[in-house]
Amino acid sequence: MTKSHPGHFFEDFAPGQTIAHATPRTVTEADVALTIALTGSRYALFSADSFAQNCGLPGAPIDPLLVFHIVFGKSVPDISLNAVANLGYAEGRFLTPVYPGDTLNAVSEVIGLKANSSGKTGVVTVRTTGFNQDDEAVLSFVRWVMVNKRDPGAVTTDAPPITPAPFVKGAELLLPPGLDFEGYDLQLAGAPHTFEDYAVGEKIDHIDGMTVEEAEHQLATRLYQNTARVHFDALAQKDSRFGKRLIYGGVTISIARALAFNGLANAQLMLAINGGRHVNPLFAGDTLYAWSEVLAKEDLGSAGALRLRLVAVKNRSAAGFPFKTEPGEYEPDVVLDFDYWAAIPKR
Repeated sequence: MTKSHPGHFFEDFAPGQTIAHATPRTVTEADVALTIALTGSRYALFSADSFAQNCGLPGAPIDPLLVFHIVFGKSVPDISLNAVANLGYAEGRFLTPVYPGDTLNAVSEVIGLKANSSGKTGVVTVRTTGFNQDDEAVLSFVRWVMVNKRDPGAVTTDAPPITPAPFVKGAELLLPPGLDFEGYDLQLAGAPHTFEDYAVGEKIDHIDGMTVEEAEHQLATRLYQNTARVHFDALAQKDSRFGKRLIYGGVTISIARALAFNGLANAQLMLAINGGRHVNPLFAGDTLYAWSEVLAKEDLGSAGALRLRLVAVKNRSAAGFPFKTEPGEYEPDVVLDFDYWAAIPKR
């Protein structure tokens, strides 16, 4: 009998199982600074208290993606420590803004199980909710992950998951209390383009690229306290499909979103994650580029919202908007297909 925990394998999960995840985390301005150092993010709302205060907020909130990664990281030791890959996200809703000094906890519920035909793995679907120190839900999302079985011969029973909604409806989007874009400074934000300047179907090449270094992606993943072996254990990964460590998909999302500043500087505040897929692996030494497509627009009254598809590609320019082949398969250089809503000021 050992006191160390090997993590959950596929046969350890049960439908309706609820898991309260360990290690509450107080988010600080140091976390924000390190996130900027690792991603180069330049969105003004999360960079300057004065800018956020001019928008009616008490100070600069924590970037919702950082909140997502921290809450996600809490769930890893219990849900995906023995994962082969995280397959996708849906129904992500940012419910309450998080500010420096807030403490985050997370709880997950198992909402689906399906064994794979190989007998070696299965797909676990969970709904994870993050809470602050006042037990207010700050974030909720669904994800599905392929998890190894401990014993390939173990008998399991499938529990088909509830099909996630294809996207979060505009009426369900929540703006932070007090948010007022009347005092929004377009010059300080870095671009003149507002809600009215974007058209459904428009595509934007974000032009800039960023090479992901080995130490940087591991530091970022440690920042989120994500312990998945596929990102850290080079010895264990020598015998894996790729023979080396994978970059955590959240690092890909955050860098691609940082690159999207060039063209979407005013679509700062992420309100929801409609869906996301890591369609090809990313490794240290790869260079990321990104492009976006406007999928929909929603007038929220005091602000507009853009539904955006963010596509990240590796080792090639995003010019020409690489995405899928003629038969509908993702091109091999596409690594991320991410669908989200973001608030943006109106004229």
